[in-house]
Amino acid sequence: ARSLGSGFVITKDGYVLTNNHVVADATRITVSTQDGAQYTAKVVGHDEKSDIALLKINPKHDLPVAPLGNSDHVKVGQWVMAIGNPFGFDHSVTVGIVSAKGRYIPGNYDNFIQTDASINPGNSGGPLIDLSGEVVGVNSAIYTRTGSSMGIGFAIPINIVKEELDQLRAKGRVVRGWLGVYIQRVTPDLAQSLDLGTAKGALVAEVLKDGPAAAGGVKRGDVIDAYDRRPVPDPRDL
Repeated sequence: ARSLGSGFVITKDGYVLTNNHVVADATRITVSTQDGAQYTAKVVGHDEKSDIALLKINPKHDLPVAPLGNSDHVKVGQWVMAIGNPFGFDHSVTVGIVSAKGRYIPGNYDNFIQTDASINPGNSGGPLIDLSGEVVGVNSAIYTRTGSSMGIGFAIPINIVKEELDQLRAKGRVVRGWLGVYIQRVTPDLAQSLDLGTAKGALVAEVLKDGPAAAGGVKRGDVIDAYDRRPVPDPRDL
């Protein structure tokens, strides 16, 4: 079986970013650049939770690089462009706006950027670019009932990817911290019963034995209101 996807070069010597699901279980990976050259690529590292894979090709000359921006500065309503390989039509560019930030898709790790720029099968792994030409996201998924774009596409924020790059290069995988709790949303009824002013934070439903949270004194029924001085309005934020 053959599969098509997208990606973009992040270093002159040939490191390429794409989605993990584009290259998962592949026996051979070929990267085609816009000048018509083709390179055999190897997977340097990948992470299923964030759906990111880092590839390496060996070009004979320096490659043009897609500069990585700051996805925290992205605002709802701003214009963005998606570049990719939809249905095999390579190097296609579509334009839209950022429809929302912090979208959560069950089964995924990320808070996605939502865009109405057309993203179709084959766009996965391509860059979402702002008007200054910087990559603010990696196109990853679409919501569809027909198999093609319905104007609801999702991109992994580039800041999440930047946090993982060093580990992907050095270790081939991402090692994350572990808190050792099960958490749930604070509903208005729970907030009232716990004498909380508002329904926010993450309620600790269970503390795992011998875990870091247990060692730190966290107990069942605690409400985590902030982490590292950053507010936790919702369990997903924690």
